[in-house]
Amino acid sequence: MAKTMSKEYVTTSSAEGIAATVRAAKTKGLPPVHLWNPEFSGNLDMRIARDGTWYYQGTSINRPELARLFSTILKREGEDYFLVTPVEKVGITVDDAPFVAVDFDTRGEANAQELTFQTNMGDAVIAGPDNPIRVERRPQTGEPSPYLMVRAGLEALVDRKSFYRLVDIGVHHQNWFGVWSGGAFFRMIPSDELKEG
Repeated sequence: MAKTMSKEYVTTSSAEGIAATVRAAKTKGLPPVHLWNPEFSGNLDMRIARDGTWYYQGTSINRPELARLFSTILKREGEDYFLVTPVEKVGITVDDAPFVAVDFDTRGEANAQELTFQTNMGDAVIAGPDNPIRVERRPQTGEPSPYLMVRAGLEALVDRKSFYRLVDIGVHHQNWFGVWSGGAFFRMIPSDELKEG
């Protein structure tokens, strides 16, 4: 379900203007969006689709570096998502999760295993207590939707091929089937609901 505050969009802000503000800040690493609390400026006609594609005014953003820049100033408050700079805060629409986990690497074994996920925006995230994996199941179909916490309430939807790989390395623990990473066990499905074969 898309998350945004209103369908009315601001006209005084542009995607390029926000990008220029962030570039001018010249921060190393991720900008400190948790310290930025400007007044709400309105909504921007920007959307992140379920597959991780960013759209501006209905057109996909085809410059990966621009989408990556926007992803660094993304902030979640409750169910709403915003792009935040030191002077501006605009709402955007997120269809599901703002990131997609497109791959992962495995290091170690059993409960000492570490899973390092890569997102479509170039983030590397080690799953663990601070970055948990959760699996939601659609009520109508029971189909799983796995998510990884990336940072500050921002999640990545784990893509299908990566989820199948997680299932391949999954184990049973305390009546649940799931995976270990970073010293934590992440439940995927009750063991007794897992079909054999």
